[in-house]
Amino acid sequence: MDYRPHLLRFRDRFAELEALLSSPTLYDDPAHAQLLTKEHARLKEGIALGAELERLEAEISGHRALITEAADPELSALAKEELPSLEEQLPALHRRFLTFLLPPDPLEDRNTIVEIRAGTGGDEAALFAGDLFRMYSRYAERAGWKITIADASPGELGGYKEILCEITGPSVFRTLKYESGVHRVQRVPATENQGRIHTSAATVAVLPEAEEVDIELKPDDLRIEVCRAGGPGGQGVNTTDSAVQILHKPTGMIVRCQDGRSQLKNKEKALTILRTRLLEQKQAEEAAKYSAQRKAQIGSGDRNEKIRTYNYPQSRVTDHRTGWETRNLPAFMDGALDECLDTLQEADLALRLSEIT
Repeated sequence: MDYRPHLLRFRDRFAELEALLSSPTLYDDPAHAQLLTKEHARLKEGIALGAELERLEAEISGHRALITEAADPELSALAKEELPSLEEQLPALHRRFLTFLLPPDPLEDRNTIVEIRAGTGGDEAALFAGDLFRMYSRYAERAGWKITIADASPGELGGYKEILCEITGPSVFRTLKYESGVHRVQRVPATENQGRIHTSAATVAVLPEAEEVDIELKPDDLRIEVCRAGGPGGQGVNTTDSAVQILHKPTGMIVRCQDGRSQLKNKEKALTILRTRLLEQKQAEEAAKYSAQRKAQIGSGDRNEKIRTYNYPQSRVTDHRTGWETRNLPAFMDGALDECLDTLQEADLALRLSEIT
């Protein structure tokens, strides 16, 4: 894939942003200014990568020319000796630039809610859910993240039937988003008297934390009607136009309030109810978007998809999506997840790059 047209586009847009950012009225709209500043910083990084790629390619071209055209044999020999090292750097740098072309995921820098539930296996599944929570806690500790338990239901013999926690810190969702799915364990339970290996499971769900959403109700989007309240409530309620009905035109949502005699108070309450319902709708749409986004990743992220097996007798952990495997299960359960997570990120990156090349 030729990177040059993209680099030219970056440079043109960067010049536009330089002019926009120097405008004295830029911060009249702080939100817009923040978006432009963010885009400027990102493009600066991409242009630097492209410039490095151009420099390396020019250096390689120069060395090849010296090998075939240099009058000095020593200079030609030196160029021939250095060329393999330069050519070896090119694929990685080209890949870095291609990676930069991928659109950033707006969810990746959010904090994360992790839910772990015991699945098949009874008490042993609850114990395993507790082991998984400890594993993520140890990884979070190594990464410098903060983990907070939001809700937990302990198992009868230990562990958790269900545990919900919040993990906060840089790049949490970007790192852990591949952990959603079924985690299967094969081991001899503590309650097993005959030494038989049992298979149990726990499900993990990883979601980007929803941000606070403000609902703006524009007057032009509303049709407000007043009418006489009906039903019991005394002659004052029934003889005054106190009931309020609001139609939200963009969605067709209708809210009616006739709780009190005051038209103003009924209107305020109806607007509050409308905002609440619109917020609920927006959050449901956002949740559906998260679900669709997970399906596009390595594995669907579905709770029913078996993603990893933890085999205690063989001290083996196997990730079924990439085939990655380690024979050091104790270290993995103590939070040494980096190699496995890196493999998943690489596989996801390769898949996304294949769609643009």
